[in-house]
Amino acid sequence: MPYIKPEDRTRAAKLPETPGELNYAITTLVVDYLRSTGKDSHYAGLNEAIGALECAKLELYRRVVVPHEIWACQRNGDVY
Repeated sequence: MPYIKPEDRTRAAKLPETPGELNYAITTLVVDYLRSTGKDSHYAGLNEAIGALECAKLELYRRVVVPHEIWACQRNGDVY
């Protein structure tokens, strides 16, 4: 996890402005979830969190990245 200045953490957790702050916000959200549910010390809970992150990544790719790539390919031509 990137180490961001203490004075930036509250804002970054709610509205990250850099990739490092986004990493911080996601990490703290997941850690808070794991602690609040008591799943922070069990492999199954940690595995569930990794699975949720993976699914969120895939959904972001499917819903945001793929349409952008299709648009860019149509605009600029295929490279293959």
